[in-house]
Amino acid sequence: MARPGPDSRRPAPRTPQRPPPRTPLQAFLYWTMVLGVWGLIFVVAFFAVFATDLPDTSKLYDVQRQPSISYLDQSGAVIAVRGSQYAPPVDLDKLPPHVPKAFIAIEDRWFYWHIGFNPWGILRSQIYNTTHKGGPLRGGSTITQQLARNLFLTPNQNYRRKAQELILAMWLEAKFSKKEILSLYLNRVYFGAGAYGIEAASQRYFGKPASQLTLGESALLAGLMKGPSRYSPVSATKRAEQRANVVLNEMVRSGAITTAERDEAFKTPVKVNPTLASQRAQYFTDWVDDQVRSLLGEPTEDLVVETTLDLPIQTAAERAVRRGVAAAKGQGVQQAALVAIDGEGRIRAYVGGVSYEESQFDRATMARRQAGSAFKPFVYLTAMENGRTPDVQVVDEPLKIGNWEPRNYTGDFRGPMTLQNALAQSINTVAARLANEVGTGNVAATARRLGITSHIQLDPSMALGAVEVSPMEMAQAYAPFANGGFLAKGYGITRIRTASGKVLYDHTVEKAQRQAVIGSPALQYMNQMMRQVIASGTGTRANVPGYDLAGKTGTTSDYRDAWFVGYTGGFVTAVWVGKDDNKPMKRVTGGNAPAGIWRDFMAAALPRLKTQEIPGGTVTPERADADPIGDVIDGIGDAIGIGNDPPPPERPPAREEAPPY
Repeated sequence: MARPGPDSRRPAPRTPQRPPPRTPLQAFLYWTMVLGVWGLIFVVAFFAVFATDLPDTSKLYDVQRQPSISYLDQSGAVIAVRGSQYAPPVDLDKLPPHVPKAFIAIEDRWFYWHIGFNPWGILRSQIYNTTHKGGPLRGGSTITQQLARNLFLTPNQNYRRKAQELILAMWLEAKFSKKEILSLYLNRVYFGAGAYGIEAASQRYFGKPASQLTLGESALLAGLMKGPSRYSPVSATKRAEQRANVVLNEMVRSGAITTAERDEAFKTPVKVNPTLASQRAQYFTDWVDDQVRSLLGEPTEDLVVETTLDLPIQTAAERAVRRGVAAAKGQGVQQAALVAIDGEGRIRAYVGGVSYEESQFDRATMARRQAGSAFKPFVYLTAMENGRTPDVQVVDEPLKIGNWEPRNYTGDFRGPMTLQNALAQSINTVAARLANEVGTGNVAATARRLGITSHIQLDPSMALGAVEVSPMEMAQAYAPFANGGFLAKGYGITRIRTASGKVLYDHTVEKAQRQAVIGSPALQYMNQMMRQVIASGTGTRANVPGYDLAGKTGTTSDYRDAWFVGYTGGFVTAVWVGKDDNKPMKRVTGGNAPAGIWRDFMAAALPRLKTQEIPGGTVTPERADADPIGDVIDGIGDAIGIGNDPPPPERPPAREEAPPY
């Protein structure tokens, strides 16, 4: 019998048995543990990557900001605030209940239920941004996240900053109560116009404490959170109203207010602080802001700058410029500038352009444009100081000085006339002859003596205004005609002090003794002649009945620039119109668009100023060509309207008539 082989003694192999299937409860617990482990690994990795360079949170209550500079007009009204404005923190319990409710309704409806961030809100915003490419992005940030960003982070849009925002939001939720977080948020968020915090915003926009905010005002402020500049109640009134309505509807939807309360808010108009609404003297603010920093350097504490500006007059100036440019748009007028100063040189109105929002270039002081015939008073003054009088007889006839032949606007010549009529009608040949006789160097010296600071070329064409000047220069150079003959350099700052009252600069201390720059009888002669410009010359459109006015029109060749500079006793206004690209307008002379703007402004400003007659009186010199019978006939003709044809417009004198080189 055969023996069994070695393999016959091995046991038969067992079939492996599968473990029994997990029950639903066991599967749930298992996968919960797996996901928990991986979630823990993710959280550790997340914090390891993004929490390594978190900002220092120990300075939570420190406010780091740029010092503010508040600019006041001559009566103490606020013109503008540059830099940041903060107010003391406001107690949440002292605010009307509808204030925090408005912000919660529009910014974070689930504020009281989340732990710092809202996953569903983030998901919804990401889905929207993915499906609406090219349009405005939606954010899913909660109030806590916004606070974290405002307190600790930069506005840079990247995933790292967003991750740190989530970490800090959860830290804030762990450290503070919801009430404390909301209070911090309302006291630190930016509301535009330089205002940080609900108290500063309430004072800035409505001129009252936050404890007195109405429902409509609260909705308007809450609406600013989407974009302080885009929804500003000052520069975007309609858009701000629409956004406030959205806030009110969301408050109804969330149960914060009733439909009746919302409807009542709709009926109650929200009035923005009129001082802020008139803050359009931004060209002036830029101008004096540069001077403040030049005088004191960069401020290290809040400053108050008292200026010479008069806000009601400034408002009238801006309105006149807008209206005048709009009315002359068909003639190619695109821009304008206006500077008004008093006899001491104090700037009362300052307009550097039609719209500061569209262009911040300041045409009142930064632009240099040819003065045209508005420069002629310096020629005539030099002549008066050299023995001429307004009644001196001259002849309007062809003239050649070297290779230059000046022409009149009408292209013809009028023959004999007085110097007074020649200036009133802006006769080019007479001004050119006078400048040649007294010397262009002497004319330039006269202009510089009165306040022109730009370079003055001495070619014969300078007599007709081939000199580039700014409206500021022209205003201050005409001031001696208005104030009795004294130099009046334009200035805008009277005093600079700290918020606590320490005076850092006082113009009265720096003020020099008044310097006489025009004597008698030349001053009286010039005022007599320039009155005639408005009475019967090229500037009749500038006339404001009932006031003693004088001035001069100015037009340059090809109608590139047009001016009117005029004055009454102790008050001067210079107006320029043209195009920034220096292209010609369509027959715009100093006697139409600029004179119209000047009249519109002066008609509003003069009643407020209570100005007097132009000082110095009127001197009527003995006429060499006296003709009593002729005077009687002329007087009868004036009375019945014979010979009173409208004064012709000026001949543009400057560039095309410049001598060849």
